[in-house]
Amino acid sequence: MSFIAVDPTSDFSFHNLPYGIFSTPDSPRHRIGVAIGDQILDLSAVKSLFRGPVLSKHQDVFDQPTLNAFMALGYEAWREARRTVQMLLSANESTLRDDMSLRSRAFIHQSAVIMHLPANIGDYTDFYSSRDHATNVGIMFRGKENALMPNWLRLPVGYHGRASSVVVSGTPIRRPSGQMRPDQTKPPVFGPSKKLDIELEMAFFVGGGNPLGEAIPIQKAHEHIFGMVLMNDWSARDIQAWEYVPLGPFLGKNFGTTISPWVVPMEALLPFAEPNPIQDPEPLPYLQHHDAYTFNINLFVSLKGKGMAEAVNICRSNFKYMYWTMKQQLAHHTVNGCNVKPGDLLASGTISGPDPESFGSMLELSWNGSKNIDLGGEGTRTFLNDGDEVTISVGVGLCSLSARLHSPCISAFYGVPVSASLCPAPLLYGLRLL
Repeated sequence: MSFIAVDPTSDFSFHNLPYGIFSTPDSPRHRIGVAIGDQILDLSAVKSLFRGPVLSKHQDVFDQPTLNAFMALGYEAWREARRTVQMLLSANESTLRDDMSLRSRAFIHQSAVIMHLPANIGDYTDFYSSRDHATNVGIMFRGKENALMPNWLRLPVGYHGRASSVVVSGTPIRRPSGQMRPDQTKPPVFGPSKKLDIELEMAFFVGGGNPLGEAIPIQKAHEHIFGMVLMNDWSARDIQAWEYVPLGPFLGKNFGTTISPWVVPMEALLPFAEPNPIQDPEPLPYLQHHDAYTFNINLFVSLKGKGMAEAVNICRSNFKYMYWTMKQQLAHHTVNGCNVKPGDLLASGTISGPDPESFGSMLELSWNGSKNIDLGGEGTRTFLNDGDEVTISVGVGLCSLSARLHSPCISAFYGVPVSASLCPAPLLYGLRLL
């Protein structure tokens, strides 16, 4: 479907076309690219070909070192850009296909690039929108009778995170130190976290924002959601447990959050929208919407420790397990007049399902350290060791995880066997003590 050869197992099909920011060793300028097969289309090299009613007046956004200016143009500009990119890459379109000089400047092999954060992230909010995750944590610390707090089924609970420590995939994460109180009969102690954890999440970038004092109505929320990334909200559970009362997460969370370099536009994900979960009690009117905005995105987490020959899968979950949708999250975030801006990052919270293998954190998988996570003959874990590498991979639609490390999931995207991963290889994070 494209004149660029795309391997059937590629993460970047003609129907995916995610946006990212890249540079090359011989050209350190950060620029916007679109992934197709094993190539990246440099949008700054083809900006003059964006001739639609919106982008013809704003071709300069493709010269910017982040996606912020492009995202700020709004919903119609995003749709116009995607149609133009698909047209330019189409096997039946000669404009780029037959211009060998332009092609040589416009395409770069993915192996030759350095990926960067997709946007300048002004603000970052992390929600707590998986009912199974919230229930599991509540049972651990409060018991079954009080697993969910009274407000949880009434509104999307969230906290404001630290935007300055959001980093791109591949950035090493330092083990944080802080205050902990492992023995409740003794005073707190200071030292490195002994319960360093992962949180399997997805997040979306806000595109067009809203003026201070004006809410984004839920009926228009989709027009402000640009696209999605994978996310790992690293968490120091022992630091968090001591500090979170009464104002919530602080040093146990703000030392590092990792996102994928590629942002998949929502239009690429719409074919995988499913009916939203039944919410009981019924949300207040400002949180009600009936259009499907729950997405069937299979998610996998694997772990590879020092000396291990291969990574071992420890979690298989799905984004459809979210109780609160992204539209509800954004509508609630702004209902009090809070203004959001292009490049703001809003995350799902840990994605856990109803079965133990779908738990999206080691806190749940080990039930707060009370049982071991089996690494299939390669040892066990309760929480992360120094040197562990965590891989998060994703597949859209019905797919199964290959036994081969870093093998993409295959799904039916518009009826064509393709992969729809959110990153050039499954998201690789390195954890080591620096």
